[in-house]
Amino acid sequence: MKRFRMNTTRKHASMAIAALGLCAAAGLAQAADPMTSASGGNLSSDDRSFVEKATIGGMTEVQAGKLAQQKASSPAVKDFGAKMVADHSKAGTELARIAAAKSVTAPGTLDKSHKSDVDKLSEKSGADFDKAFMKQMVSDHKSTVSLFEKEAKSGKDGDLKSFAGNTLPTLQEHLKMAQSVSDGLK
Repeated sequence: MKRFRMNTTRKHASMAIAALGLCAAAGLAQAADPMTSASGGNLSSDDRSFVEKATIGGMTEVQAGKLAQQKASSPAVKDFGAKMVADHSKAGTELARIAAAKSVTAPGTLDKSHKSDVDKLSEKSGADFDKAFMKQMVSDHKSTVSLFEKEAKSGKDGDLKSFAGNTLPTLQEHLKMAQSVSDGLK
């Protein structure tokens, strides 16, 4: 099984947070050869990279959102966490369906960088958690919007390109909400 390495910088570590939450549950880790689509063609390396980054990012977003529902002191942060879980789970299910149709193997677990991000958040609580979580959400969503804009504009696979374009308005709204909630905590 071929895996693609992600840049582990903070910016890239969260690029696709807004996309997917439940890819592992959808069974993508069990899919066939990641290089071959259902139609027998090949996905470009950029499209495969998008699937990987979006999958890992989405799983991270869901886990961080669940932490926010448990650990946040601000009702606005708790609500934002719940929205992340709901929206990213929905997007994850859709991307999982597309990837599976193309026999693309997507990660089933977080990479070290994303796991570290979630672990750091889990060590915080109350107002400290609120600030750290919202700071991460703003940063993550800036990167995610950029990732999805690139795929929507330049993706080679029509289904992935369409998914990115259709998901982009939700991600842009998440970014605005994250900035607003974050500003309200200062």
